Amino acid sequence: MDNPVDNSVHTWGPRPALVAAGWVLTGVAAATLAATAHGGDRPGTLLLALVTAGLLAFSAYGTVVRPRLSADADGIRLRTLRGTRRLDWSQVRVDVRTLPRLGRRVPVLELNVLADHGDPDEDRPTALGWIELGEDPREVYDVLERTRPRPSG
Repeated sequence: MDNPVDNSVHTWGPRPALVAAGWVLTGVAAATLAATAHGGDRPGTLLLALVTAGLLAFSAYGTVVRPRLSADADGIRLRTLRGTRRLDWSQVRVDVRTLPRLGRRVPVLELNVLADHGDPDEDRPTALGWIELGEDPREVYDVLERTRPRPSG
């Protein structure tokens, strides 16, 4: 047995410090919005309200989806806003791709569901970057490859 399977449970999600910073910034933006809402600068107030809403959404998402991805010898679990999807290793293909994001080409972990369950959301690949995983997608891929059981024979 050259490469034994890693039987431990591995989890990845947004870094707690990043999520906490998001909540702090949301509070600061909300306090600033409340303090300036009655001023005469309506475009500025609208912009600050949009920033506050965006920070709130980012922070809430980072809190709710933790851990975003987990894996063990039985398969993976992908947490979304709609709940947790459990996939056996035979149902998913995992790759690392380089995709354009914010004007740069960055590595992402791509999960493709192979089994047809009639759910149109499962036909789309899921791409996870370092913000969602909390670490480099290439390192996550290496751990997933060690965790995935190999067919015997």
